[in-house]
Amino acid sequence: MSLYSLLKPILFSLPTEISHHLSMHALNIAYRSKLLPDFSTVNLSGSHEIMGINFPNRLGLAAGLDKNGQYYQALSQLGFGFIEIGTITPRPQSGNPKPRLFRLPANQALINRMGFNNKGLDFLLKKLAHKPKKLILGINIGKNADTSMD
Repeated sequence: MSLYSLLKPILFSLPTEISHHLSMHALNIAYRSKLLPDFSTVNLSGSHEIMGINFPNRLGLAAGLDKNGQYYQALSQLGFGFIEIGTITPRPQSGNPKPRLFRLPANQALINRMGFNNKGLDFLLKKLAHKPKKLILGINIGKNADTSMD
């Protein structure tokens, strides 16, 4: 029996956002405790240069999983060739009212209606202060909900 099959019933009994936060914190603890295997050097079809950027592999992580740049180092150890963070807004904002993340177990999918909840640009910049140079991050940016379109 895998660790996932043991933890899935527990995580699925909790609200979706809480499950997400617990999972990300557990990943970070495993990384900081040096218990997370290092898959960062796994060759997933080799490196690729695109627009002058040399990506170690084609596998990337889309934005939204690590909204505030709190877990990118742990995630990079899982073997992603690049990681997108965000969407970050200039100022912190809470996003849409809860619930805003919904499971579709039959489809093995989620519906995300988070609404750009994030801790803001200043928080992210502090988190990125010690980013390894070789790690490729994309950062999605957006306007705050109370900022006019003008």
